[in-house]
Amino acid sequence: MDTVSIDNRGDFGLWAIERAKAIIAEEGSELAIASRDGDQDAIREAANNLGAAISAALLEVYDGLVPEE
Repeated sequence: MDTVSIDNRGDFGLWAIERAKAIIAEEGSELAIASRDGDQDAIREAANNLGAAISAALLEVYDGLVPEE
């Protein structure tokens, strides 16, 4: 993963859009496939993976906001 400098709201917006695209491309497609197939266990797993990816992205940006000690 590349380090990105976010200096303003516009930079954050661009970062958020690109991260959302990447998450949907990876995890959202798995959820769509599982939903199409109707496999409840696969749907649950894919949904959990999507949620985990979103949480990881939020923590990633938060960690960049916290000053290092």
